[in-house]
Amino acid sequence: MGGVRIGRGTHDLPPDREGSYRRARWLAWVSIAFLVSAVVAMYLTLGSSQAMKAAWIEDLVTLVSPISFLVAASFRDRPADDDHPYGYHRAVSIGYLVSSVALLGIGLYVLYESGLKLAMREHPTVGTVHVFGHTVWLGWLMIAALAYTIVPAVILGRMKLPLAARLHDKALFADAKMLKADWGTAAAGIVGIVGIGLGLWWADAVAAIVIAGDISHDGWQNSRIAIRDLADGRPLLVDGSAADPLQARLATELSGLPWVEEALVRLRDEGHVMFGEALVVPSGPVTPADIEQAVEMAYALDWRLYELVISPVERIEGA
Repeated sequence: MGGVRIGRGTHDLPPDREGSYRRARWLAWVSIAFLVSAVVAMYLTLGSSQAMKAAWIEDLVTLVSPISFLVAASFRDRPADDDHPYGYHRAVSIGYLVSSVALLGIGLYVLYESGLKLAMREHPTVGTVHVFGHTVWLGWLMIAALAYTIVPAVILGRMKLPLAARLHDKALFADAKMLKADWGTAAAGIVGIVGIGLGLWWADAVAAIVIAGDISHDGWQNSRIAIRDLADGRPLLVDGSAADPLQARLATELSGLPWVEEALVRLRDEGHVMFGEALVVPSGPVTPADIEQAVEMAYALDWRLYELVISPVERIEGA
């Protein structure tokens, strides 16, 4: 006895969110173009500043996020097959994990390198360059390159945040938060360069440590959430701040059906969508039609619920 509808179809997004998804993909390409230009601009003015190097590495690694998003997009809508009976939805979670671990690894590396240079009391130098026949302090070009990254990054981050919430995309949300907060990285880099110009040799290494600490923190938080999702942890809100209320809401709705005495729901995050099962204790006779109606009711609650199996049982133990 039981009823199940195998998912909602090939695509895991409803029609009213396809426009948001297309916009998110377009913004991913725009982000890649912007980040490439920022990486090139900072590389050309890198010099010996540790803070500048940290900011350059952050933008370089940030490229992984939109690239992972686009790669996952080419997989997630593939139909289920014999080797992947649940489909390829978790390509989104895998892409999120890849970008998060890359961010964490680079952050820890820069933190170690910057701390070592500070401990060794290494004095960075910023020389001069010739630009169109004029001798210019390289620090001004570094500051200009960092300043260039601020406004576009903040704008792109703000544009992506509402799309991430609408699409329930944690990878897109993390990418948006990093871009939105990129002004802090650029500001720290500028402070470090100005410190070198003022003769404060330690300011550069301290600024780099601040940047590396921020990179490591973002990488750790995102890696933790990505691993939790892949380990079938209880679904979280897109910002990872709390448990998603859908599981409790679904249990309440099922318990309210006239033929249900008790219900236990378990959901797992599969990228954009959720899969799960519900154990229900019937209060009397139940028919396959009752089960099918309950499944359709559940699907109508939230577009993110992609596949739900409802199984009637005599009792629920250890709930």
